[in-house]
Amino acid sequence: MKSIPNCVKCGCAFTYENGNFYICPECGHEWIEAVESEGESQKTIVRDAHGNALQDGDSVVIVKDIKVKGSSSAIKIGLKVKDIRLVEEVNGHNLEAKVPGFGLMMLKSEVVKKCND
Repeated sequence: MKSIPNCVKCGCAFTYENGNFYICPECGHEWIEAVESEGESQKTIVRDAHGNALQDGDSVVIVKDIKVKGSSSAIKIGLKVKDIRLVEEVNGHNLEAKVPGFGLMMLKSEVVKKCND
């Protein structure tokens, strides 16, 4: 039986597994189990519209109006989206995030720019 590691952010010992993720109940931090060396070579780097590498937890800004299917409004340029998650690509959408005013959505990395804060 493998042991579950302590939280990498706060050191909490009460972490638990949820699929491939470890979750800390105290600080809410989520992270992926360490990948073996052979898996790391297959990992792709996700880049934003300006070529900056994106990581889980980054904040981004929308750089292009996005029409939302089933909604009369669109996601406007300049909207800040916090705490993105990199996911396996589905129809070109490789980011998952809670977009203010729209909820949880999948986004394409080509329509976002990484924030420095």
